[in-house]
Amino acid sequence: MATRSRTSFQKRQKEIARMEKQRDKLARRAQRKLAPPEPEEGEALEGIEGMEGMEGVEGAQEPAESTEAPTAVTS
Repeated sequence: MATRSRTSFQKRQKEIARMEKQRDKLARRAQRKLAPPEPEEGEALEGIEGMEGMEGVEGAQEPAESTEAPTAVTS
């Protein structure tokens, strides 16, 4: 048995990886089936009132202007 080729081991590893990938795929399909459908990006904002007049990105703030005068360093 010690004279087995390396290819059979590699083939077995590929087969195992393929089976795991298939299991993951089936699990994702089942999860999507159970989860409620999510609206598309364009449809998500249509139902929110007051979005017409908003500008910029949520959470973005304009930089505050400094009221202090810059100080010069003298040596």
